[in-house]
Amino acid sequence: MERLDQQVLNAVQRWSAAGRRFALVTVARTWGSAPRPPGAWLALRDDGAVQGSVSGGCIEDDLIERMRDGRLAAQAPFRLDYGVTKAEAERFGLPCGGSLELVVEPNPDPVLLADLYARIGSGQLVRRVVDLGRGLVSIEDGLPGPTLSWDGQVLATLHGPRWRLLIIGAGQISTYLAQMAQALDYQVSVCDPRIEYSAGWEVAGAPWVPGMPDDAVLAMNPDPRTAIVALTHDPRLDDMALLEALKSPAFYVGALGSHLNNRKRKERLLEYFDLGREEVERLHGPVGLAIGSRTPPEIAVSILAEMTAVKRLGGTPAASAEYRELVVSLAGCGIP
Repeated sequence: MERLDQQVLNAVQRWSAAGRRFALVTVARTWGSAPRPPGAWLALRDDGAVQGSVSGGCIEDDLIERMRDGRLAAQAPFRLDYGVTKAEAERFGLPCGGSLELVVEPNPDPVLLADLYARIGSGQLVRRVVDLGRGLVSIEDGLPGPTLSWDGQVLATLHGPRWRLLIIGAGQISTYLAQMAQALDYQVSVCDPRIEYSAGWEVAGAPWVPGMPDDAVLAMNPDPRTAIVALTHDPRLDDMALLEALKSPAFYVGALGSHLNNRKRKERLLEYFDLGREEVERLHGPVGLAIGSRTPPEIAVSILAEMTAVKRLGGTPAASAEYRELVVSLAGCGIP
């Protein structure tokens, strides 16, 4: 779960325990340069206190006013649009062409929110559905894939444990990857049994995991919000991590190396380890999108770009390979 979502759920837990009334607002759809993405949450208490955000501030001010004067007193969830006209976009500080569709739950069920909080805390992936036509809210088991769907009547959002990244190897690429992943709200850890690398690891907030890579993967207990990236370029270490990672429900497993090395790696995994063809084909290798990266920070960008594509769009190693082939073909045609 992203930290902002966690803060919203923590707040509504406190407000509910104190007997306060509150509303829950979700960004369902945006057009133009909207300040906050679809799925962003705002909790609004009866006295105007807020937690979370759906814009840069002006829309929050209007929602607070609506809460105070009773316009958010309805029982059933409803849709609320902002920035439909140019004048309204200017009034609420939205960029030119920007607009928001919000789903407002004036009286969310605290029992359901407590259940959502508990299930996330236990490591489950949960799908929350708000049906405006029926006026119903439900939660159910979630599956990896798009984090939000909205057809104008039914809003479904995916919630779960915080996104995690385990990096095998502590070289230069790992340092940049860890720092960039933290900026994207990943909980990052690194494992590298090589003493000469452990002494130099200095990324704050990204703890060093002792032991061998396969043990580190098992101890992490990967879930569908976990990514595992092997960057040592040493098959004696990378293959150990991949052996366990590819059998896990981790949403992304990648390994550094050339096309030739990746092909040989897959052959080893199939021949010498207890892995099936389908499990081995989950491996993203060469790791990262083909963006012409050469330096360690550029390679880190390409890895995070591919992780984001898989996270948001459900991309596969095959899709990544198709993208690489497209880049190569465009380059051959003189297109940069």
